[in-house]
Amino acid sequence: KTPELTPVAIQAGLYLARRLFGGDKEAMDYQNVCTTVFTPIEYACVGLSEEDAVAKYGQNNIEVYHREFVPLEWSLSMSRSHNAAYTKVIVDKSPQENVLGIHYVGPNAGEVMQGYGTSMKQGLTLKTLTDTVGIHPTSSEEIVTLSITKSSGEDAAAGGC
Repeated sequence: KTPELTPVAIQAGLYLARRLFGGDKEAMDYQNVCTTVFTPIEYACVGLSEEDAVAKYGQNNIEVYHREFVPLEWSLSMSRSHNAAYTKVIVDKSPQENVLGIHYVGPNAGEVMQGYGTSMKQGLTLKTLTDTVGIHPTSSEEIVTLSITKSSGEDAAAGGC
């Protein structure tokens, strides 16, 4: 599936122009394009959805790490005290534990996700992700500190700070 987004079309056009007029041979890479939905609670993702990962690799060959949390700006404003943000990372169960997809629902989703898109293009693994020291207190920190898996049955709701 090719994302039908303006930035994708612009990038594809640049690659095409380079091939047609500059002698370049490189084609556009449509894998791991970040996508954001700019709704009141934003959603952003890069890579495969959980459903697509199951279809491609099989349910027994993936693991999903996830967490609900309350972003700092929501805690301070009390405007969304009843809502939680959510993030999940889908990995394959190979020895490398390659990251297949990252999903985030919460404030500034596009800003949070952009850097992970670059990492995904470089072959991000779970170890590299979790070895990253998060910036505290940020929503993006939640992605690099994930430890609860769906298969564990543990509650994904955050507790404490």
